[in-house]
Amino acid sequence: MSDSELDPTIAALLAEASSEPGDYYDSSDTDISDVPLDEFAGDSDFSFDEKPAERPASVAQVDLSVTKFQPITKFFDDVPNNYFDDKAYYKTALTGEGDASQRVHQVLSRYLNCQDPKDRTVYRQQMVTAYWELLRSLAPKMADYGLPMPKRMLVRFGVLLPSLFTAEQKETFSKSILENNTNEPVYYLDEWFRDIASGRLTLSATDETRPTRKAGGGAEQQQLLMLKSKNDGKLQSAESLLNAKESERSMIEHELLNRIESLFVHNPLVGMAPHKEAYTETQKHTFIEISEKLRTLQKNDKEIAAYIHELEEARAVGISLEQKLKSGPANVEVDHGDIMTEMNTVRQMAKMTIGRQGNQFPVFTREFFHCIPQGTGFRENVLNTMAWIESLDPGAFCRVHKNTPNRIVPYVLLVPTYGDFGFCWEPFDRYNRVTSRGRIVIPMYPRDLKIALLMAVADLRWQVAKEKASYYWMEEGLTGQYYQWVESQKLKGDLKSFFIADYVLWMTKEANGTQIMDKKLRAIFWRYIPYPQEKKDELKKRSMVYAELCQRDANRAMSDGY
Repeated sequence: MSDSELDPTIAALLAEASSEPGDYYDSSDTDISDVPLDEFAGDSDFSFDEKPAERPASVAQVDLSVTKFQPITKFFDDVPNNYFDDKAYYKTALTGEGDASQRVHQVLSRYLNCQDPKDRTVYRQQMVTAYWELLRSLAPKMADYGLPMPKRMLVRFGVLLPSLFTAEQKETFSKSILENNTNEPVYYLDEWFRDIASGRLTLSATDETRPTRKAGGGAEQQQLLMLKSKNDGKLQSAESLLNAKESERSMIEHELLNRIESLFVHNPLVGMAPHKEAYTETQKHTFIEISEKLRTLQKNDKEIAAYIHELEEARAVGISLEQKLKSGPANVEVDHGDIMTEMNTVRQMAKMTIGRQGNQFPVFTREFFHCIPQGTGFRENVLNTMAWIESLDPGAFCRVHKNTPNRIVPYVLLVPTYGDFGFCWEPFDRYNRVTSRGRIVIPMYPRDLKIALLMAVADLRWQVAKEKASYYWMEEGLTGQYYQWVESQKLKGDLKSFFIADYVLWMTKEANGTQIMDKKLRAIFWRYIPYPQEKKDELKKRSMVYAELCQRDANRAMSDGY
C-alpha cells in the first residue's frame, strides 16, 4: 500500500505526524572502509543441538480470564545498557556470518562514503538485498540464548552501526526494556525467530508446516501436534462456557431464594391474633415467577451437564495426546528449511508495512528515523496504544463462540521498518478457530504509531467478522451491513481498505464527537463496533446525533433484538 493508494483522511493524519527530514551522515563518524573484509569470515552454519542458557515463559497460551491489559508503568529502563557503546559492536554483529556479512560490509561502506545521489540510490537498493541475506544467516541463531547482543540488536532494531545514531537516539534505544515483562504476546523480530526455531510458535504461512521432532518426528508427530491444537480450543471453549453457565446458575439460584423467602412473610390480621393474612396478590404472582425460574434452572442444568461432559472428554483427550507427545524425543525443533520459509514470510510482511513506494532501506539510520521515543514501536508503547484502542473498542480483541465473547489478544510482530501500515496476517490459527491467537504486524518506525496499530486492529476485526459470517458475509453482521452501505454509495475499490479508513475515523474523530462520517455509516459502527457505555453517555450530551443512537440502543434492548 503506497501513499497514493491510501485513503486521503489517513494520509492527512499521517502527514500531521511527519517530522523534518534528517541530515546526512558525517563521514568522519561512519567511515568503515578501513575494516578488512576477512574480519567477518566464518562459518555461517548453525547447530540446532545447542541448549539455551535460559528459556523464558511462553505467552502462547491464552488465558480467557484476563479482561484487560495491565497498565504500563515503566516504558524505559532508568539506566541505559552499554551494548551500543561497544567499539567492537559492528564487528561482533557481522563476524561468523560468511559471505552475507562481507557483502553487507562492502555495500554499506560504499553507501556511507558515496557523494553522488545516483550512485547512492543504487547502493541503497543493493543494501536491501544484502541485509536480508544476512538475516537469513542470523534468523536460525536466535534460538541460541547465548548469542552476542550485537547480533540480537541487529535483528531486533536493525542497528548495524551505532555511529548512525544521534546521541539522543542512542540513549533512547539503550534504555529500551529488553525482556518481555508484560506477559503479553508482543514480539520483537529476534524473539519471533527464537520461538519459531524452538517450535513454540508455528509458521506464519497459510499452509504452515508444523514443527517436527528430531529422531522420531515425522508425520505422526505433526498429526499429534495438530490434534492437540484443535483439542486445546475445545478445552478452553468448554471451560469458558461452563464458567458462564455456572455464573448464570448462581444468579438464578439467588433470585429464586429471594422469591421463596418473600413467601414466608405474612402480616398479622388486625384484631384476630395470632392469625396472619393469606398470600397477597404480589406473593401469588411470585408462584408464577418461581415456576419460570425453576424451568430456567432446569434448562441451565442440562447445559451445564453437557459442558461438563465436553470438558471431561477434552481433558481426557488432552492427557492422552500429552502422553503420546512426551513418549517421543524431548526437544521440538523446526528444521532449517522451515525457518527459511518463515524468513521469507517476514520479509514479505516487512514489505507490506512499507508499501511499494515506501522506504525499503533496512538499516537503522538517523537519516530516515524521525520518531519521538513515545512514537517508536517499542513493546511498551505498542501495548499502551493497544490498551487505548481497547478502551474505546472493547470488542477489538474478542471472538464470539456460542454467544460467549472470548478476549484473545493476537500475536504482535514488531518489524524494524520505516513503514506506516500495520495489518493482520492471520485472524486465527486454522486448526483452532475458537481460542487461538491471530497475528498482526506493526512497523517500529512509522510516522504515526497509533494509526499503524489502528489499521492493524481494523484489519483483524474485518477478517474475524468475515470469517464468522462465512458464506453470508455480504449479508449479515458487520461485514454485511458495511458491504451494503458501500454498494449504496456506489464506491469502487477495495472494500477492506474502505473499512480500515473508516475505522481510523471512528476511533480518532467520531470518538471525540467530531461528526465526520455518513449518518448510516455511523449507525453501523455504533451498533457493531460500539464504544463503552461511559463514552456513549459522554457523546449523547454533545449532540442530538449521538443521543438518537443511544435511544436506538434502548429500543433494541427493550425489544430484546440487540
